[in-house]
Amino acid sequence: MSKPVRAIVGLGNPGPDYAQTRHNAGALWLEHLARKKGQFLRPDKKLHGDYCKISIAGEDIHLLFPTTFMNRSGQSVLSLSQFYKIELENILVAHDELDIDAGTLRLKFGGGHGGHNGLRDIIRCFGGNKEFPRMRLGIGHPGDKSKVTGHVLGRINKEDMDKLESAFYQLDSHLEAIVSGQWDTAMNRLHSFRA
Repeated sequence: MSKPVRAIVGLGNPGPDYAQTRHNAGALWLEHLARKKGQFLRPDKKLHGDYCKISIAGEDIHLLFPTTFMNRSGQSVLSLSQFYKIELENILVAHDELDIDAGTLRLKFGGGHGGHNGLRDIIRCFGGNKEFPRMRLGIGHPGDKSKVTGHVLGRINKEDMDKLESAFYQLDSHLEAIVSGQWDTAMNRLHSFRA
């Protein structure tokens, strides 16, 4: 049993130039969640991001897309935590993950930032606290370290977008288990999923 989730943060960069890039996989999932519930993410100055609230399994779940740019994501997450009095351990952070194939999903609690600037800044803003849940959304690795930046900030091609969207729909059926902290069942199903 993991901690119940009270908020989901989808990481990415703001603006049309970044909207369909691999680095915005977390933000794309957040938009999918809002849309499925008939909601829209709207700018919220006090949270330094786009925000809305949805209901999952009868619980209010806060959705936040930090619009501070990736390397300042922590400022927005900290504002959410303080304003709604939500502990970091109850905030699920969704982010792109280079080390797993496109469309692959991994749930994880705690750990380092793995070089991800959004995670790095969240950990920094919470005084080094690494104990929070993550939804890792696979974007695949370009195969060469020198190509990583271009890959991450590049637009998602149709094949990989189809895989990501399949993963989002797969997640829909496990949201209640994830939000309520019943991760074992969700992890078994999600970790065996291949888009």
